[in-house]
Amino acid sequence: MTALTREQVRAAIFDTLSSIAPETDPAGIAPDQPLREQVDLDSFDFLNVIVRLHEQLGIEIPERDYGELATLDSAIGYLTRRGAARKN
Repeated sequence: MTALTREQVRAAIFDTLSSIAPETDPAGIAPDQPLREQVDLDSFDFLNVIVRLHEQLGIEIPERDYGELATLDSAIGYLTRRGAARKN
């Protein structure tokens, strides 16, 4: 399986956010600020983001790693690393 690029991961995150919070403007997301606050995601919405990213990217995201998805930059870095490490 081919490793995911940062751009593929970024696109998956934006797709996920637009499906869960349709009013989200990806261009307005600051890459280093808390994502949940910027997109106004409650706990349930955030779990839906995790599930959808798992479905789209095929990457397991254990609960202990949810903090890795705090900002756009950290989420892209984490998912890119996890995508490179996955085995299928």
